[in-house]
Amino acid sequence: MPPVVRSTAQARVDAWTWAVRLFKTRSAAAEACRAGHVRVNGVTAKPAQPVRHGDEIRIRHAGIERIVVVEQIIHKRVGPPVAATCMIDRSPPPPPKEVLASIPQRARGAGRPTKRERRETDRLMGRE
Repeated sequence: MPPVVRSTAQARVDAWTWAVRLFKTRSAAAEACRAGHVRVNGVTAKPAQPVRHGDEIRIRHAGIERIVVVEQIIHKRVGPPVAATCMIDRSPPPPPKEVLASIPQRARGAGRPTKRERRETDRLMGRE
C-alpha cells in the first residue's frame, strides 16, 4: 500500500489562515470559521473547507475585516516575511484614529445610559 501523499494544491481554511498568521492559534481560526466570521469566495466557510490558489478569504476578527487572496498554499506556520508572500492583502485601510476617538465610550460597569446620554450619543452619531 503506497504512503498517503498530501496534495499541496489545497489546504484547510483554518490551517491556512493560522499558517499565514491571520490568527494566533489554529483553534482560534477554527472557532472563527464555526462562528461564521470566515468566508471563502463569498460563502461562509467551515474549518475543513479547502482553499486553493486565487481564492478570496474575508475574515471578520476583532471588529476589523481582512480581505486576502491566496497566493501560495502552505500547511505549516511560517515567519511573518514568508507569510506575507503567501497572500495578497486587499483589506481596506483602518479608519483614522480621530474617527475612532470621536465615538463615545462608556466606562465599563457604568450601567445603562440615561435617556439624555442616549440622545447625545444619537446626535453625535448622526442618527437623529
